[in-house]
Amino acid sequence: MKQAIYTLTENTPLTADVWRMALAGDTSAITAPGQFINIALDGLFLRRPISVCDWDDNGLVIIYRVVGRGTEQMSGMKGGTALDCLVGLGNGYDVSACPADPVLVGGGVGIPPLYGLAKRLIAAGKKPSVILGFNRAEEIFYDMRFAALGVDVTVTTVDGSAGAKGFVTDALKGGEYVCACGPEPMLKAVHAKASGGQFSFEARMGCGFGACMGCTCQTISGPKRICKDGPILKHEDILWR
Repeated sequence: MKQAIYTLTENTPLTADVWRMALAGDTSAITAPGQFINIALDGLFLRRPISVCDWDDNGLVIIYRVVGRGTEQMSGMKGGTALDCLVGLGNGYDVSACPADPVLVGGGVGIPPLYGLAKRLIAAGKKPSVILGFNRAEEIFYDMRFAALGVDVTVTTVDGSAGAKGFVTDALKGGEYVCACGPEPMLKAVHAKASGGQFSFEARMGCGFGACMGCTCQTISGPKRICKDGPILKHEDILWR
C-alpha cells in the first residue's frame, strides 16, 4: 500500500451516471488487477474505495457510478485537481491461477477491474472471453474497449434493448472457470454455474487496509477481511449467507 498525491488528468462521463477518471502518479504499489484505491474527499470522514480499471507506469484509471455525496463530488472535479489516495489495496486476481481460457463476467460497475485483468491475461498468453451485464442499452460502457483487445465479448441486457436478453448467467454454458465482479446476487448465481474461479466482493469499509475489521465476512476457511484478504475470494472458499 502507498499513500500519495495524484493529479487528475481526465474525468469524463461514459453514461448518464458512470464516469471515467484518470489519475497521474506512482503506481508501483499496484501489483495485480482487481486491487482498489481509497480516495480522500473534502468534508467527508471516510475515504471512498474504487476499483482500479487499468494502470501503467504513469498513472491509473478508475470508473465510478455517481450514487452519493462522495461520487457526486468526484464527478465535478476538473483536470489538475490533486487527490490524496491510498493505492495498492486488496489482493487482486491471480492471473497465474487462471486456465488458458477463463470467462470474465461483470455486471455494471463491477466491469472495470475485469478490463485490467483481460489485458494481463492476454499478456500472459491466455485467451479470456468476456460477458458484460447491464439493465438496458443506455447503461452499456467499455464493451468496445474489451473488443479492441481482441477478446470475444457478449453483452446482455435485462430488458433486451441490446445484446442478448437476460442475465449474465444466461450466457454462461456452465462448468467454466470464471473471474467475476458485480453485485452479490449476480456473483451468487454465477458461482452456482462455475466450476471454479475468483470472485470480487464489495463491502462497506472503514479503513480499507485491514485495521478496523469492519468488512469481515465468513468463508469456508474462516473469517476474512474484504479489504485485505479480498476483495477477491476463491470459488471454493465462498460461504453464501
